[in-house]
Amino acid sequence: MGRGRVELKRIENKINRQVTFAKRRSGLLKKAYELSVLCDAEVALIIFSNRGKLYEFCSGQSITRTLDRYQKCSYGGPDTAVQNKENELVQSSRNEYLKLKARVENLQRTQRNLLGDDLGTLGIKELEQLEKQLDSSLRHIRSTRTQHMVDQLTELQRREQMLCDANKCLRRKVSSIHCPYNLHAYT
Repeated sequence: MGRGRVELKRIENKINRQVTFAKRRSGLLKKAYELSVLCDAEVALIIFSNRGKLYEFCSGQSITRTLDRYQKCSYGGPDTAVQNKENELVQSSRNEYLKLKARVENLQRTQRNLLGDDLGTLGIKELEQLEKQLDSSLRHIRSTRTQHMVDQLTELQRREQMLCDANKCLRRKVSSIHCPYNLHAYT
């Protein structure tokens, strides 16, 4: 004669609850192992105790792969489109990152070359191109410097003219103070 059915409800006694958890956990892990061996099934089992301790079993290579496979099968319907979009976005972002990284490395290498560093790895054509680039940059710098000097000179000439005009005005005022009737203005 078999045992009667046990009513399923939370075990109130903490020690009894822990003992039951340990026994049933080991039984469940054993059943998962038997199922994987007997039926050649891929089985993954994850158990968290009420204290937060993790117990797991996986018959495959890794539980992560089994979970990935589960997600692909379980959410293969409408969510597949979302997953594909996310994958495309991730791949696009990765490609953009790689392009930007290559560009930054290229710019850093060019900067080092322009500063005269790492020139030993350059060939004759690259050195000639670098020389042309430096000459062009130097011409541009000189042109900009010359334009700034011309602008400063123009500003100084304008100020000089203003000061000369102010000086003439002051001389007239001084002259009118010393000679109120402008007698000396004709001399």
